[in-house]
Amino acid sequence: MDWTLIIVVGVAAIVGVAALSTRLGLAAPLSLVVVGALLGFVPGIPILTAPPELILAGVLPPLLYASAVNTPAQDFRRNLRTISSLAVVLVVLTTLATGWLVHLLLPEVGWPAAFALGAVVSPTDAVAATSVGRRLGLPSRLLTILEGEGLVNDASALVLLRSATAAIAVSVSLWEVAGDFLRSVVIACLVGWLVGELNVRIRSHLTESVQNTAISFVVPFVAFLPAEHFEASGVLAVVVAGLVTGHASPRHLPAQSRVTEATNWRTVSFLLESSIFFLMGLSLHTLVEEVNASHDATLGLVRTVAYGLLVTVLVVGARLAFIGPLVAIMRATDQRASELVPLIDERMESLSTLEASERIAPRRMEQVRRRFTRKATDARAHANQTMGWRGGTVLGWAGMRGAITVAAAQTLGDVPHRPQLVLIAFVVSLATLLAIGLTLPPLIRAVHVPPDDPLALRQELTDLLDELIDSADAELDRIEREEHPDPAVLDRLRSDSLLRTRLRLARSQGGATDPDPDEESDEESADVEAPLVSRREEYLRLRLDIIAALRTTVLEARDLGRYSSRALTQAGRMLDLEETRLTALDE
Repeated sequence: MDWTLIIVVGVAAIVGVAALSTRLGLAAPLSLVVVGALLGFVPGIPILTAPPELILAGVLPPLLYASAVNTPAQDFRRNLRTISSLAVVLVVLTTLATGWLVHLLLPEVGWPAAFALGAVVSPTDAVAATSVGRRLGLPSRLLTILEGEGLVNDASALVLLRSATAAIAVSVSLWEVAGDFLRSVVIACLVGWLVGELNVRIRSHLTESVQNTAISFVVPFVAFLPAEHFEASGVLAVVVAGLVTGHASPRHLPAQSRVTEATNWRTVSFLLESSIFFLMGLSLHTLVEEVNASHDATLGLVRTVAYGLLVTVLVVGARLAFIGPLVAIMRATDQRASELVPLIDERMESLSTLEASERIAPRRMEQVRRRFTRKATDARAHANQTMGWRGGTVLGWAGMRGAITVAAAQTLGDVPHRPQLVLIAFVVSLATLLAIGLTLPPLIRAVHVPPDDPLALRQELTDLLDELIDSADAELDRIEREEHPDPAVLDRLRSDSLLRTRLRLARSQGGATDPDPDEESDEESADVEAPLVSRREEYLRLRLDIIAALRTTVLEARDLGRYSSRALTQAGRMLDLEETRLTALDE
């Protein structure tokens, strides 16, 4: 077997199917699974299989890390209660319900193996749902919940799977399972936080973006392996490490390294995601052959598929039943948040009175003010992004399973009807991908989920960029006062900084989401040529100082939650592009 040819053809096929899916308006994972399944039954096509351990320990960690790094910690924190409900409570309930159904259908399997299969089919895969949601303009809060659920539910499901698998060999009590789950979560969070902090601190000393990116490729496994060694959730450790890294990297890592890293990780994530869905489709032929080869008279292929469809109905129905009360709780929480806003504003006014009376130390006053500011912005965010029945309908229906379900099912040990159980898991994944993947876009259009208000985003950008202009003025005044630069350089710095910030503001208000790279490059060249050649290094250095001051302003606004993550991300991207170009000119 020529592996080089297989890799070349495989990558070409993946890119071709993904590109065609985009043109047809289909989710790429759905198309890849279908194409893979069809190819698997073509005579002469080599059937490629990946060991389940390779998928769960080699592919899943980098995929989750890449997604976690790009998840705004502010949005994740604000929706943590909802995400935890879906990723933990719903996973546990789905595991129990599915285990009961499987044991009812196949009592000879035993309760532990039945619950193991329940844990396998309980986590959702958010890749297809979020890709469709972004294309159709779902609100950012709904996308955050779907992405956050996808980040965490694999961890909770795999912990339950490990406990159920252990119970196949020895008796395990419910309290032991609960204690193991809690211990796994605590250790995983500690390991993930430590790895995330060390990752950023160590990489902050690397100046080469290539070296920085190379280190980032091993970070998921640095978090995964120690957590697994301590019998905790390696997957959850990876997610925490990614969230910590994504939150801290703008403060510690140079822009060029972050831009390069993001580009490379997008490519890696695309190839890994596409590959596992393609391999999932290819595995169907092998699974069917294993069921036929088992010669199980009581559980043939047709009955196995029928049982898989019954389990599919159960897991989808369980999610829909769970979403109703969850949305009601979310609406009540949002209502309480809207009622809290005026109360918090009153507290803020009373703080101003206390500050004037000098009864509280300035440092303590600043801490209290920051805490109340954060509470106020969180309350406003919940009040302005209420989850209604339309969003709840989409959230309930977006319960697709993916390749991780199939890989996890293949880790089941020597249990009765093992080939049939694996095929049942595959049927659940394929049925949800097909049924939900094809009906989710028309459902989103039918219920008319209100998108984020573009006018509100533009107003946020206006306010944020006004702050940046003020910060640029303050930094220029500091430079003039403390560093005494050449007057020509200072004049050029002042005009460039204000002009370019206003230019970006005009673009944002006009609807553009990002600066034009070619136009930006031309402006940069003109900016640098304007001062005297002998002052070029001074000019570039001071421009970078101004960008650093502006980034501090953006990060301060982020820490207080004063703006949405979309506005903050857009402003941060503008600063990153400018810093990257200036750094390149300075080399």
